[in-house]
Amino acid sequence: MRFIQSILRGIGQVFFQNNIFSGILFLVGIFYNSWLLGLAALFGTVISTTTAQVLRFSKADIENGLYGFNGTLTGIAILYFFEFNFISVFALLLGSVFSTLVMHFLKKIIPPFTFPFVLTTWLIMSIFLLFLEIPLLSSSQSLTNIIDILSVSSNSFGQVMFQENIVTGVFFLLAILVNNRLMAVYAVYAVILGSLTGWALSEAVTSINSGFMGYNAILCAIALTGKSWKDLLWVSVAIVLSTLLKIWLTQMGIITLTAPFVLATWTVLILKNPKSIRRGINKRLYFRSSQNSEY
Repeated sequence: MRFIQSILRGIGQVFFQNNIFSGILFLVGIFYNSWLLGLAALFGTVISTTTAQVLRFSKADIENGLYGFNGTLTGIAILYFFEFNFISVFALLLGSVFSTLVMHFLKKIIPPFTFPFVLTTWLIMSIFLLFLEIPLLSSSQSLTNIIDILSVSSNSFGQVMFQENIVTGVFFLLAILVNNRLMAVYAVYAVILGSLTGWALSEAVTSINSGFMGYNAILCAIALTGKSWKDLLWVSVAIVLSTLLKIWLTQMGIITLTAPFVLATWTVLILKNPKSIRRGINKRLYFRSSQNSEY
């Protein structure tokens, strides 16, 4: 039972939600959109969590899902970008293991957030594209030139886990809401500010409707959630910065994943307190979500 709870918490921690019900809602949302990506999320989380157990990493970290969420994202990403076959499944397995090792190493130095997933996925994609010559799966986008508020809102939540589905986005918002209402409010604010920033910079409407201007912003807002006006200011800075980074990196031809969120949040943490990184802010950020949940 504890292992199952660790898996569900790991899925929830993608959005900093250390709550098994949040994990269930996230998983339901993914399966609603794609049973294959749902299985990929489960498989990635199980492999990364099991790796941490085998290597006897911190029991508390494992139970709180901190060694699961990068595996969740890695698993989904591999089968989102590449065809389902033996090679991609093998890459998913190795990637989930590697993300756990990177997480364990980085957490001693700097708040890792989703950087282990980003690094792992970039490496696998480079190997697939440059050495194995395995192409990316093609994707389609709507050609509408009208901003759809519902699509923007729901897809921004869904895109954190590569899901572009209105119902899935609603499940994701509910998953945050059942654990932390303030984080849910900040997340909605992030969608609005991130999308408006993209619109002001003349980003394509299709990109905004697909949630690409909102998903990094959501993670920034949740990671930096606080009750003071200063917290709101720093969150706003991180949201705008993550959107700018998303646009810039995309223009450079880079598949950004959640790198804009990581870079923007690291930057804000350093600006808030240059010594905070070395004082263990990683522990405070990741474990506050375990303190506000009874499940």
